[in-house]
Amino acid sequence: MYCVKCGVELADTENKCPLCGTVVYHPDIQRESVQPNYPMYVKERENMRPQGVLFIITVLCMMPIAITLFCDLYFGNGLTWAGYPVGAIILAYATFVLPSWFYRPNPVIFCPISFGILGMYLFYINYATEGHWFMTFAFPILVYVALCVCAVVTLLRYTRGGRLYIAGGCFIAVGLLCVLIEFFMNMTFISRPLFYFFWSIIPLIACFLAGMMLIIIAIAKPLRESLKKRFFI
Repeated sequence: MYCVKCGVELADTENKCPLCGTVVYHPDIQRESVQPNYPMYVKERENMRPQGVLFIITVLCMMPIAITLFCDLYFGNGLTWAGYPVGAIILAYATFVLPSWFYRPNPVIFCPISFGILGMYLFYINYATEGHWFMTFAFPILVYVALCVCAVVTLLRYTRGGRLYIAGGCFIAVGLLCVLIEFFMNMTFISRPLFYFFWSIIPLIACFLAGMMLIIIAIAKPLRESLKKRFFI
């Protein structure tokens, strides 16, 4: 008897091909549980501890920070440009690597931490460039986005169901974000009346309609069931 896939010769007691793993079935042969002709090869996995991987990533993040600070202090006679890449590395580390040090990290806790570090980084850029846009533009936008993201993360973690309500609220929040961006841009960068809205009305209407549509679908159970059947969801 031979394997139909790879052609290797099989014993009558084989349940599957030892080479390719194809299931072997012959209706006229009754198999007994015996030792196969070919030894099974089991690959031993070398499991690396997560702490070791995180330590290596931490060292790899500290190396460019140290090199950047040294180059800036040695060649630039002071800290001039090093804060930009160093701040970006710290922000990325705190967002993607720091939660992995904890067992079952809670995103409800780490989301505000990441936004707090992002706020300090933007404040540093504003200070380093001698700008006047942080308090009147970046800070209110950042607070609004942080509140919305933290609210969504909290709802997704501690509530069951209601995903359509959350998605609809996200669409509406994005539309309001566009309005806020144009409002604070008028306040900070453009000499226009504060309540003069030009481009933000279009995404506001589109996002509001999409959000309300999702909320209506979530409320109307027959409509939701019909859409599930129609789109095989």
